[in-house]
Amino acid sequence: MRPIDRLSALLVILIWGVNFIVMKWGLEELSPLMLSALRFLMASVPLLLFVRKPASLSWGVLAAYGLVQGVGQFGLLFAGMALGMPAGMASVVLQAQAFASLLLGALFLKEEPKPWQWMGLCIAIAGLAVIAMARGEGAGSMTLIGFFLTLAAAVMWACANLISRHAARQGPYEPLPFIVWSSVFAVLPLLLLSLWLEGGSVRMLAQLQGLGWQGLGSVAYLAFLSTLLGYGLWTKLLQRYPVGTVAPLSLLVPVIGLVAAMLLLGERPVLQQWLGTLAVLVGLGVNVWGGRWARRAR
Repeated sequence: MRPIDRLSALLVILIWGVNFIVMKWGLEELSPLMLSALRFLMASVPLLLFVRKPASLSWGVLAAYGLVQGVGQFGLLFAGMALGMPAGMASVVLQAQAFASLLLGALFLKEEPKPWQWMGLCIAIAGLAVIAMARGEGAGSMTLIGFFLTLAAAVMWACANLISRHAARQGPYEPLPFIVWSSVFAVLPLLLLSLWLEGGSVRMLAQLQGLGWQGLGSVAYLAFLSTLLGYGLWTKLLQRYPVGTVAPLSLLVPVIGLVAAMLLLGERPVLQQWLGTLAVLVGLGVNVWGGRWARRAR
């Protein structure tokens, strides 16, 4: 990997690791669905006049990705964090998307998982079970509903991965136009859901009128850094290098997330949460590097 690409990868890891703290800050001023709606509004509408729709992709693919990622993944993730999921633990549990992608790929794409991938899945599931049963204190406390909503967000991320894999089969495309045009489809459903579930038009208007620098900064970070820059650079790396080279780097995201949550939010995971986190990371490592280890053993 070229030095400039290594720097790009480290930048994405840092952005995505701190991402969870920014979400917590944003949720102090905005409801979950409203925060998600403003994120994708800012990441798409201002750029529509300057970015063309990817010619190789159908409207159906763009809509499916936008709805699954925007409404499904981030709507559920923000709701889980608003209902008691600590930022550091959210960065860990969301990594379950790797194993949900494994299972969905086997089910819908007929991709046969390798033995070491099943082993990694079992280890990670055990770790998630340990995290789910843990009970922290203070800023590190976790609710069961927050845990399961975050886990559901990981499944939605896996579904979005399948859609992006299908999109790649339709033809080559640039990451930025794909992200901008797919994000458009998430905005209206999120606003309508916020109107229905989060207090109606009066509360929506009150949130917008009371939006301060913290809320605006959170939305801008999530839209421009996490969505456009982060996903854009990551997709570029996946286009230039094998998945086996790029994917292991994502294991550093929960490490950054945990450290940032401890430093900036005062979260202190209990021993049980640390043990569960270790199991999830070991499971991810077995899933990514298991084939290489098996070849060396032979």
